[in-house]
Amino acid sequence: MASIGELAAIPLADARNLRKCGVRTTEGLLKEAATKKGRVALAEAIGVTPDQVLLWVRRADMMRIKGVGAEYAELLSAAGVESVRALRRRNPAALTAQIYELNGAKGLVSRLPTEGMVASWIESAASIEPLVKA
Repeated sequence: MASIGELAAIPLADARNLRKCGVRTTEGLLKEAATKKGRVALAEAIGVTPDQVLLWVRRADMMRIKGVGAEYAELLSAAGVESVRALRRRNPAALTAQIYELNGAKGLVSRLPTEGMVASWIESAASIEPLVKA
């Protein structure tokens, strides 16, 4: 799994605080904060809101999908795909078009995914169980 510092959504100071709590990777973040109880405890320990931790943990969960790294997890989130479960329900062509339009306006990534890559992400999302619990 990726280092906690790779998640663009996590400010540097919060990443340092996570490391002080023993959370050094996205896998560690998922282990500690996949449940609401875990998110509340971690949020209190580092001085952020549970909703902020939920955002981070959802992106970490998305990074479990083959081909989705921190940059693409951020791009998917910006396109309104906030979870593995939400990605499962998307249409590859429509999502790809939305991503291209969004990236054209905001310049979020330097290398855009192809429709085939997006279709593969959706297929992969359908084959894994989301780790984040409500």
